[in-house]
Amino acid sequence: MKKKLIALGVAGALAAPLMASAQGTHVTIFGRVQAEYATVDTKGNGAQTGVLDDAAQSRWGLQVAEDLGMGFRAMGRVEFSFNPGSGRSDSAREQWVGLGSNQWGEVKFGRVQSPFKDFAGGHTIDPFAYTSLHANGSGGLMVASQNGLGSGDNSFVNSAARYDSPVVEGFSMSAMLMPGDARKLDPSRSDPTSPGFTPGALDPLANGQAFAGANSGGEDGEWDFQVAGKYSNQFDALGLDIFGGYSRDNVSNRMKSLGGVLNDEEIWRGGALISFADLRIRGQYEYVNNANPLGGAATCTTAAAFGNAIGSLSLDGRGQCNSAMNANGDGYLWFAGIDYSIGNTMLIAQGGMAHAYSLSGGAGSKDVENITAGVIHSLSRRSSLFGGYQRAWVDDKNLPTNADRNVYSVGLRHDF
Repeated sequence: MKKKLIALGVAGALAAPLMASAQGTHVTIFGRVQAEYATVDTKGNGAQTGVLDDAAQSRWGLQVAEDLGMGFRAMGRVEFSFNPGSGRSDSAREQWVGLGSNQWGEVKFGRVQSPFKDFAGGHTIDPFAYTSLHANGSGGLMVASQNGLGSGDNSFVNSAARYDSPVVEGFSMSAMLMPGDARKLDPSRSDPTSPGFTPGALDPLANGQAFAGANSGGEDGEWDFQVAGKYSNQFDALGLDIFGGYSRDNVSNRMKSLGGVLNDEEIWRGGALISFADLRIRGQYEYVNNANPLGGAATCTTAAAFGNAIGSLSLDGRGQCNSAMNANGDGYLWFAGIDYSIGNTMLIAQGGMAHAYSLSGGAGSKDVENITAGVIHSLSRRSSLFGGYQRAWVDDKNLPTNADRNVYSVGLRHDF
């Protein structure tokens, strides 16, 4: 008996500091498990079918909040994804720490979501955004003929600071900055006199190329940013959301050193969502200037980042869904949709188009059009069934054959 009491006492003593450190801090465990029976049938590549979550939405994580008093709170989030049915190990999603206030808004530091994904349009107005039937990405308006089922959106930005304002009279804004000093190479890897020297060591920023000389270190010299704003209000049965944003991916010295002629990429976006009772009408348009083939501070999946003479460089999740554009070229994308809810069932129809202008003396034009029809049925507040069909037509002047696509999907999702 004495031994049991001693053991309980030791356990209590060890637990006491943990309990004390948790006072005033709220930790929430959250997550999502999703799987789709999806078929992507790409002309010239055949059909690929699997029971997976290649939309990359299954995740688990911890949300932390502490009341600091005077209306302020400390926050943190750690989140990892996994893919049921594939055996794929965890990969990082959001990972940040921040401060918040109902009066001043929230600021986050770390790996955050892009405002173009979760604030101004993007995933916020596409009911199928988290499935293989989404409007953007390689499953929809991108060319990405070799991607098959890899059409998930992973719009997380490394080494970033993000600010979200409070809502004032229906208006709010979000801004994200990627500091230019965030990218540094390790010069010791290529210095023969350094203890860390490794003959033939690969430079991860040069797409598998060896470190080039002793001067491989140094700052990247890039400052990328996004700003977005929106207005939301409810007028009796009529709901109105209007949004717009600007994204800039400045070409860094490191990108220039990889060769080719690159310019700073700019994206302008605008759109709206109008709802009346159980009916919603939505649309989004964005113009891309000097599409950056190496990715940056924008909006979509690295899986859909297009390749070029020096390869497709993802920059650790900072790639954009620019496979609809020609490298360093201009173009536009739009999609529109309508959905109607009957009880717990939402009926959805939407479509869109992407157009890449041809380059003078270079790549030809590209056009991608798609239509999607499907349904989402809520089994409860946390569980839902979804399914549908998507057809994409591709007219790419740079390819010998056009890889039109048919996508069929039926899936189940549970949030916890």
